[in-house]
Parts: sequence; C-alpha cells; structure tokens
Amino acid sequence: MDMGVELLGKKIGMTQVFDAKGNFVGVTVIETGPCTVLQKKTGATDSYEAYQVGFGERKAKHATKALAGHCKKASAAPARFIREFRNDDGSLSFNVGDKITVKEFQPGQFVDVIGTSKGKGFAGAMKRHHLHGGPMTHGAKGWHRRRGASGNRSTPGRVFLGTRMAGHMGDERVTVQNLRVIQARQEDNVLLVEGAVPGANGSLVVIRHAKMKAKPAAATA
Repeated sequence: MDMGVELLGKKIGMTQVFDAKGNFVGVTVIETGPCTVLQKKTGATDSYEAYQVGFGERKAKHATKALAGHCKKASAAPARFIREFRNDDGSLSFNVGDKITVKEFQPGQFVDVIGTSKGKGFAGAMKRHHLHGGPMTHGAKGWHRRRGASGNRSTPGRVFLGTRMAGHMGDERVTVQNLRVIQARQEDNVLLVEGAVPGANGSLVVIRHAKMKAKPAAATA
C-alpha cells in the first residue's frame, strides 16, 4: 500500500451500515477500479514521473481514434475517465496494462475524495456566498437581499476580480478530506467511506490516500 496511489471511481449513493462496535454509520458507496494503467511517464520522456490510469468504458462510436489507439497500447477498451497521479519519489512500480484495484485501501484508514459538486444554476449573492443581506424592516427600502456596493472611487476605478457577486453556483471541483474507510470489498470493487462525497449519484470521483492523515487508523470493520 503506497500513499501515492490514486483510484478512479463512480459514486453509487449513500446507505447505512454497522461498524465493528455496532454503531450505525452513514456511508457513501463508491464503485472504484479496476483502473488500468494506460501510460507510464518518466523523467527521460516527459520530464516527470507519473502514471496515467483509466476507469470505465465508453462505446467505440463515442471514442476518438486518438483515444482508442492510446488505450489499445494497454490492451484496454476506450476509457470513460482518465486521470494521472504523480510518482516523484519513484516508490510505485506499475507497468502499462496493470490493474489497480480497491485493495490499495484498507478499512480504518482515511482518504480524500475529489469530485464535481452538483450544479445549482444561477444564484444570488446571499445564497451563493452566505451574505447577510440588508435589514428586513420597511425603512430599508429595497435593500433586503442585495449585496451592497461593488465598486470603488476613482482609484482604482474598477471592480476587483474575485468580488463575491451573483453567478453560477456549484458545478466545481471539490475535495472532501479525511473520510474514514468503513469497508473495502475487493470482490465487488466497492469502497464504503464514512460521510458524504461531492457530486450526484453516478458522478465520477478520484480517491486518494489522505494527505492530512498519513498514518492509517486501526481497522474498524
């Protein structure tokens, strides 16, 4: 088990299970792996060390010739989801075509899950940025849910980038850290992690060993 291994998966949904102490735990079920190693990048050829892995399959008619040819080198079908993870310290040893499975994670350890949050369309500043808004009294005139002024005086005479305003809410990359692994079912290629992960059911996610908690905890299931 190496701290640098990352797996790709699909969020199935949430359920509840009992842990080793008999406690009811809310978990997210993630179908993860087997992920195929599609490319091995080295310092000599790519200036850095990394592995490119693919998860899932897409229909041949939906795959470009470049994607189909790239996956064919690893004797794999065109992958639906492709990502790469670094191997700067050279501690990992995989070959093109190898399968990385859920056995890389053990119950009791902590993982980080990266996904795309649900899109919520266009939202106002109060909902999008949790602003307080104005007074709700009659004397406030029409300033109940407005965000207030956004500009400046003649210097600098512009609105700064990143100013919290109304706009598209959600549909962005989100990382949830330190989720405890409750079960790792190798026979089903399923990982059960405590708590919620970003995205809707069926969305694609990346699972990696927790960066903030490097030492695995004792097995709990």
